[in-house]
Amino acid sequence: MGTANYKLSKSSIQFLEKYLNNPSPTGFEAEGQKLWLDYIKSSIDDYWVDNYGSVVGIINPEAKYKVVIEAHADEISWFVHYITDDGFIYLRRNGGSDHQIAPSKRVNIHTDNGIVKAVFGWPAIHTRKGKVEGPTQANIFLDCGCESKDEVEKLGVHVGCVITYEDEFMIMNKTKFVGRALDNRIGGFMIAEVAKLLKKNNIDLPFGLYITNSVQEEVGLRGAQMVAERIKPDVAIVTDVCHDTSTPMLNKILQGDLKSGLGPVLTYGPAVQNNLLSLVIDAAKENKIPFQRAAVSRATGTDTDAFAYSNAGVPSVLISTPLRYMHTTVEMAHRNDVENGIKLIYNALLNIKSGQDFRYFK
Repeated sequence: MGTANYKLSKSSIQFLEKYLNNPSPTGFEAEGQKLWLDYIKSSIDDYWVDNYGSVVGIINPEAKYKVVIEAHADEISWFVHYITDDGFIYLRRNGGSDHQIAPSKRVNIHTDNGIVKAVFGWPAIHTRKGKVEGPTQANIFLDCGCESKDEVEKLGVHVGCVITYEDEFMIMNKTKFVGRALDNRIGGFMIAEVAKLLKKNNIDLPFGLYITNSVQEEVGLRGAQMVAERIKPDVAIVTDVCHDTSTPMLNKILQGDLKSGLGPVLTYGPAVQNNLLSLVIDAAKENKIPFQRAAVSRATGTDTDAFAYSNAGVPSVLISTPLRYMHTTVEMAHRNDVENGIKLIYNALLNIKSGQDFRYFK
């Protein structure tokens, strides 16, 4: 069944809001993974969760031929690293957190006693005379309203507690999804919607479909590496985000020419298997789904690399959602790109045959 008139439902967007607002820092993704699994359970036949928290929902688990659609579930965050005697907290990155956006942000410190509220403090503009030093990894700090290290620790805060930003999801101008961690829980949302769409349309796939929400991408594709070895897929369709380069301060000569609203992005590069990419492009053209193209010189920097180079080589392709302001608390994606990304994955799956030969030479 086609997807020409497909639009996100109100209930789907309600789930997206709940999913994005729930913290899912690298290494601590469990609560977000539970939400995601509950959302897809009615659309799958089976599932499993691995030792580090990657979740895989399965349609047709008995099938020999295996196709993966994948996203990563983790968001960038911070760790408590050092607590001073007078109660200020210094940090270490957990993933690619940007220290320059930190000053004046509100955060949640996750402790065994629950959430402890804190802020990134910063000296007032009036006091920064002469040489102005900007925020660095070494000088940003948290203030949780305590007067001493002992008072901080009594709240349950200790070295190793993880910290996430407080910012929450919103929709701007009816078309822009805004929030933290769209990288890449927007992809997790999309593959969940694909599973639900397959169920709704009573599609009988000729292969096993493994809807995979991997952990720990932000620290080196670790979750995908583990999952790839366990599933041993024949094909992998991976989702992630890429940069919308139409905003100020970006160089299209260096970053490429990509814009939100013009469609999902298909990547050319060594990890992307050319024949599988051609199948996805054909699905886009056949169904009049707009798409954009990008090129990478070496690695994609996404879970595509983990799947492609596993198990003696797995034909893999990357479908990316253009994103503004990546690794900030106001990441922004266009609703049309999300809907078209869902349609593209869905129709690409319909074009894959059981046991299809994607070898370079046939």
